[in-house]
Amino acid sequence: MSAMLATVIPMPETVLLPVEGLAERFPVRRVYCVGRNYADHAIEMGGDPSREPPFFFQKNADNLYVGDSFPYPAQSTDVHFEAELVMALSGGGADIALEDALSKVYGYAAGIDFTRRDLQDKAKKMSRPWEAAKAFEMSAPISALVPAARIGHPQAGAIWLDVNGSRKQSGDLNQMIWKLPEIIVELSKLFVLAPGDVIMTGTPAGVGPVLRGDQVTCGIDGVGKLSLKVV
Repeated sequence: MSAMLATVIPMPETVLLPVEGLAERFPVRRVYCVGRNYADHAIEMGGDPSREPPFFFQKNADNLYVGDSFPYPAQSTDVHFEAELVMALSGGGADIALEDALSKVYGYAAGIDFTRRDLQDKAKKMSRPWEAAKAFEMSAPISALVPAARIGHPQAGAIWLDVNGSRKQSGDLNQMIWKLPEIIVELSKLFVLAPGDVIMTGTPAGVGPVLRGDQVTCGIDGVGKLSLKVV
């Protein structure tokens, strides 16, 4: 076997996510996100709640983390929470068939897509991309992954988010416009998916701002829960 090639700078660290009950970790390759995948959220954001073609955007792998705090980002005064079911893939491919889609899923987690809403609104008005609003540091806290082999593939179940003990988001996974296997199918038409890819599947209505000092708790029945303080 040939020796490992030397690099001109230190190798970037691979993002490794914890798996509930296991010592082994899940390595992250890419992070995809589904926009406006709950009808009530599409309406509150000024969109069409019908099954128009899904759209996707990306976060960075190192935006994902498991922790008990969320650092309020610079360059924004209007940061919003978005509770989401997270899928982690163990398989991939292009143009994946619907009947094969869920076989590509390793497991699931509860997560939050934090968004610099003021920067996103500005980008929308100027027809510019969303990366500055979505892909900033520590913008995607999640719970530990739970293998699908243990819990199956959640098609229904409460998804919720509280701020300082007050319920802000309350929905059900069965309210998704594009269901889990359909998300994988549609995404694989645009990208070649691979093991290590993570998909944030959209948020129900009720998104809103957080302030420094807030305690944010998010959960999905049968999947996971996370709680963190905005610092």
